[in-house]
Amino acid sequence: MSALKQRITDDMKAAMKGGDKPRLGVIRLILAAIKQIEVDERIELDDARVLSVLDKMVKQRRDSISQYENAGRTELADQEKFEIGIIQEYLPQQLAEAEIAALIDEAMQTTGAASMKDMGKIMGILKPKLQGRADMGAVSAQIKQKLTG
Repeated sequence: MSALKQRITDDMKAAMKGGDKPRLGVIRLILAAIKQIEVDERIELDDARVLSVLDKMVKQRRDSISQYENAGRTELADQEKFEIGIIQEYLPQQLAEAEIAALIDEAMQTTGAASMKDMGKIMGILKPKLQGRADMGAVSAQIKQKLTG
């Protein structure tokens, strides 16, 4: 079992013992998402793959928050924010904007990227380095901005 998955499982047990139902619910959602992929693909997920699952869960909740806020459903948006907070406990420390910009510049120099055609090469280099540490949609927007001028 991956170290991250073990940590999540241990936290679930602690939440059960402590009677922390809201936290327990979110941790069970995380483990269910991991288990779903393991069953579908008949594999045991490693830490990198668990991070990608967590990253996807945060992205889904961010999308939901904007939709709930547009609909005036603040209580649902607050629940999604709570869930993001717990999921992010298992993600690595988020990178600062300056660190992300430096990594983008480095990847552009490495690939010799000059136009939007090179976007895939840059993302190929950055994705493993930034997975779980930055919003990949925002990173993509920054790359596009640098490539277009």
